[in-house]
Amino acid sequence: MMTDPEILILDEPTSGLDPNQIVEIREIIRKIGEEKTVILSTHILSEVEATCDRVVIINNGKIVADDRVETLKQTAGQKHFIHLELLNADFQEVCHGLNGIQGVINTEQIDETPGDSLKVRLACESAGDLREAIYQTIKQTSWVLIGFHRETKTLENIFRELTKED
Repeated sequence: MMTDPEILILDEPTSGLDPNQIVEIREIIRKIGEEKTVILSTHILSEVEATCDRVVIINNGKIVADDRVETLKQTAGQKHFIHLELLNADFQEVCHGLNGIQGVINTEQIDETPGDSLKVRLACESAGDLREAIYQTIKQTSWVLIGFHRETKTLENIFRELTKED
């Protein structure tokens, strides 16, 4: 950095630092990045989310993603997930009712602990938001909806999806 380079390449710049030092280094990297090109090489994807505007994911020597972080989080992947928690619901009935919604790929039970509620995760095609259709379907049943959220995509999820072995 003493020679004021146009491009600065940093390899795992926050490795081994305490939390306060990590925040300081992130601020320094962002400030330098306003005037210079900073290439950050890291496997800590939360670090990328906190520091970078753009991400390039390389798998087996090939670029599999190259975009702004927010754009990639909105568009990457073949599917997204919706989590539901229901009372008075049987898993087989839920599968039958919700798998019939266009865009729902499958339904899986995510917590099989005996109890009052049924927790499921719906895999949905990335195109479109199915929450309204899911809600309308549930509303027509005797199930009680006590939890309903769309899983947030992280760079870690995206990385795993883009680099998994077929």
